[in-house]
Amino acid sequence: MIGSVTVSAPSPTPTPSPSPSPTPRPPSEAQLLNISTRMRVQTGDNVLIGGFIITGNDAKKVLLRAIGPSLTQFGVVDALADPVLELHGSDGSVITSNDNWKETQESEIDATGLAPTEDAESAILMTLAPDAYTAIVSGKDGTSGVGLVEGYDLDQAADSQLGNISTRGFVETGSNVMIGGFILGNGTGTTNILARAIGPSLGLVGVNGALADPTLELHDANGALIMSNDNWKESQQAEIEATGLAPQDDLESALLVTVATDAYTAIVAGKDGGTGVALVEVYRLP
Repeated sequence: MIGSVTVSAPSPTPTPSPSPSPTPRPPSEAQLLNISTRMRVQTGDNVLIGGFIITGNDAKKVLLRAIGPSLTQFGVVDALADPVLELHGSDGSVITSNDNWKETQESEIDATGLAPTEDAESAILMTLAPDAYTAIVSGKDGTSGVGLVEGYDLDQAADSQLGNISTRGFVETGSNVMIGGFILGNGTGTTNILARAIGPSLGLVGVNGALADPTLELHDANGALIMSNDNWKESQQAEIEATGLAPQDDLESALLVTVATDAYTAIVAGKDGGTGVALVEVYRLP
């Protein structure tokens, strides 16, 4: 005898909920007027490498500075005694270089009101076409110490902007983490900024000793913490992916913020005191 079998009707397959749409943000209005990064400049591949992109149609007048000795007046220990500055084009070629800023362009740099305060510091004043550029700061004769690379927009009315900044170097601990600063101005509204701290994926482009797990903090002009992130997918994943600039590795960090005209600081450190080569980036989004 065959017993009867009760067959239950199949349960309907639940329809997956759509991913939440990124929150719309108001159009950006202010410009990146000043960019800087401070960290300990080492030797070889671990010098201070600052990149920037000029977007738009017009050439832009910029002042680049490599600061070292004058950092001591702000309490910085082990400041780079004699920084050297090189400007490279997008193809890697050297456009120009400077050791001591008064050796060339002294009167022109003085006229900007932004001349370095120490003769051993470096500066380059140039008008650059829209493209990608790299400013490299090293210590003269292979020396090391804490240095600062800076870029200033001196032609805010031009139909071009500093659209992206990035700096690569060796992140240490304590006061020798990577400190990237930027100033938003020439506008009265808010601006959309994406900041990233890149580490593990640098190994994909041949960088040795990449920072395994970078963390990222964004501070305002008073030093107050605005936002922080360890692994970028933990928060804002949909919004960051929508920019097309999501980090390649889950352990990398990113913050998407809409901020008012002011000065800000992005700090990159290694989780649990980790050290290694990292990249801090700030993008001005539409």
